[in-house]
Amino acid sequence: MLLKTILNRVQKFKSFIYGNVKWVDTGGVPELDIEILARSNSKPICSICGRKGSGYDRLAERRFEFIPMWGIKVFFRYAPRRVDCYCCGIHVEKMPWSKGKRRLTENYAWFLSSWAKRLSWKETAEAFHTTWDHVFCSVEMAVKWGKENRDLADIKAIGVDEIQWQRGHKYLTLVYQIDSDCRRLLWVGQNRTIKTLLRFFMWFGKQRSEQLEHVCSDMWKPYLKVIKKKAVNALHILDRFHIMAYLSKGIDKVRAEEVRSLKDKGLEPVLTQSRWLLLKKPENLNERQESKLSELLQCNLKTIRSYLLKEEFQQFWQYASPYWAEQFLDKWCTKTMRSKIEPMKKVAKMLRRHKPLLMNWFKAKGQFSSGIVEGFNNKAKLTTRKAYGFRTYYAAEIALFHTLGALPVPETAHRFS
Repeated sequence: MLLKTILNRVQKFKSFIYGNVKWVDTGGVPELDIEILARSNSKPICSICGRKGSGYDRLAERRFEFIPMWGIKVFFRYAPRRVDCYCCGIHVEKMPWSKGKRRLTENYAWFLSSWAKRLSWKETAEAFHTTWDHVFCSVEMAVKWGKENRDLADIKAIGVDEIQWQRGHKYLTLVYQIDSDCRRLLWVGQNRTIKTLLRFFMWFGKQRSEQLEHVCSDMWKPYLKVIKKKAVNALHILDRFHIMAYLSKGIDKVRAEEVRSLKDKGLEPVLTQSRWLLLKKPENLNERQESKLSELLQCNLKTIRSYLLKEEFQQFWQYASPYWAEQFLDKWCTKTMRSKIEPMKKVAKMLRRHKPLLMNWFKAKGQFSSGIVEGFNNKAKLTTRKAYGFRTYYAAEIALFHTLGALPVPETAHRFS
C-alpha cells in the first residue's frame, strides 16, 4: 500500500490532494517530505471570515510537522495561496491541517498533548524528537479548546483548597467540582486571599453560585468569609482531613516541647523516634511500632494524653445523629480544655468557634469527604514537581488544567492517540 493511500485513509483534506513523497536525509536524521497540492477547481477560503474567494497569489513554500511514522519525522510541504476576499481584503487562505502561523499540524499538536498527560513535557519532547516549546504550545492549545467547550451546567458541589507551588509563601487556590458523577478542576487562582476566591465567584457567575448545594473547604478565614457571602444557598462543610491535621500538629508540638523538657532534666528520652508512630493510624502500624506504642501508653506524658485525645476524637465521625455528635463534641472540648495541654486547648477552642460548620458534615451525611479534594491536591503537587522548567504562573495553570481539568477533546484527536 502506497504512503499516499494510507494518508488518504487516515488524514484526508477536502479540496487538497497529496503530491510527491520524498525521503530526505539531513545530517543522518531521516525525514519524509510530503507535498500537498490544492485541487485545480478549488477556491481558497479566507482565514478571517471563512468565505471562499478568488486567488490572489502564492507565498513561499512552508513545512508543517505531522505525526511521526515508524519513528521517522513527517512534514507536509505546501505553498499557501492568498485569497482576495471581498469582505476582509487580501489574506492567507485557511489551511485545514494548521491554524495561523503554527508549523505543527493540528493532529500532531493533539497527539503531543495526549502524550504530555502520560509523560513530562521534557520526556514527551525527547520521545518524539521535537522541542519543549512545541509540546507546551500543543498543551496550551488543548487546554484553551477544552475550556471553551467544557460543560459547566448542573454543578452542585465544589471543593476549595490551596497548594504551595514555589519556594516561600506562594500559593495557588484550586477549586474542584466534586459531584459524584463529575470530579475535575474548575478554576485556578494565584495566592489564597479574599480577592482570589472572589475572582472565582465572579467567573462562575451569580446564577451558578446560587445553585450550589455543597461547598467543602478548610478553616482558612478568607475562604470562610467569601463562601458565606457568595454561596448563600450551599451547605458549607469543613474538611475532615484538615481538622484531623490540626490535631496531629498539636500532638507534634506537644511531643517536641516534651522531648526538650526531658533532655533538660537529664531524663531518658522515651519519645525519641516516636513522631510518625504517634501520627499514624493504629491500623497502619507494623508489629514493631505496635510494641513501641504499647510501651509509650504506659507512660504518663502530655504527649500520650494528647495522642489519646486525638484517637478519642475519631469517634466523632462515626455518629449518625447530629445531636449525639454535638453532645460528644462539647464533652470532648471540655475534657481537652481541662487537660492543661496548651496546643490541644488551642485546637479545642478552634473547634468550638467553628462548631456550626463542623456539624454540617453530618447534615451532608458524610458524602463529601476530604479524600476527594486531597486526592486532587496530591496530583496537583505531582504536576508542579514534574514541571522543572516552569517559571510562570501561566505555565503552571496550563499544566494543572491539562492534568486535572477532565477537559473535552475533539473526536478527531483520538485517531492517532
